[in-house]
Amino acid sequence: MNPIRPMNQLAGAAALAAMLALTGCASPNRAPAAADVAVSKNAVDNAVQAGAADLAPEEITAARAKMMRASEALAAKDYKLARELAVQAQADAQLAQSKANSAKATAASNQLNEDLRVLRQEVDRANSQ
Repeated sequence: MNPIRPMNQLAGAAALAAMLALTGCASPNRAPAAADVAVSKNAVDNAVQAGAADLAPEEITAARAKMMRASEALAAKDYKLARELAVQAQADAQLAQSKANSAKATAASNQLNEDLRVLRQEVDRANSQ
């Protein structure tokens, strides 16, 4: 029996095991990163639908830029960066959506207050006659 042959087989098996281990480590990171990028895209879409483009333009622009960079990082297989940027994009989008919702609520409140003021004037005028 040749003692070199089992060593070559052992080295080959070790190399194969190492390659499988590295492949296994890289693959699971892609799914969470891809999910985070998808969630951030959804958050940006929700913010835009809430009126963030008009009512919170700085925040939605930041969210879009980070989402695009996250997508680029995902395509480049930089899963850690993709996840970080996606989480930041999601936070920016949620802030934009909250600001848009707040601005709309403030506008509705102001309109209601104006309507009440006009109604009070009409009541006061009717009572003074």
